[in-house]
Amino acid sequence: MEIESKKQILKRRKEIEQELVEMLEETGSNFSLEHVKDVIFYEEENDDMQKVISMFDRGGDISELSNILELTNDAWNYFPHKILNGLSPAEVLLEYQNKKNIK
Repeated sequence: MEIESKKQILKRRKEIEQELVEMLEETGSNFSLEHVKDVIFYEEENDDMQKVISMFDRGGDISELSNILELTNDAWNYFPHKILNGLSPAEVLLEYQNKKNIK
């Protein structure tokens, strides 16, 4: 994952939000975008990502599961996590890249 700027991260986050809303509607999920964001932000256990995946899983085919996994992974990487001081993994990576380039 090559991150160029905070603006790029925020743009991608908005795209992911829209994709999540569409996927929630497509799968007939009882969960909302805020539910997804809350699970990611307040992650505590190793299986919290599985909780997000289960919000979409309706027992579809492998293609549907693949789309769910890809979108969940993107959300996990671009949405803020409390444990990362409110940053997303992408933002942490950007900070690391910027520090590395300064040296």
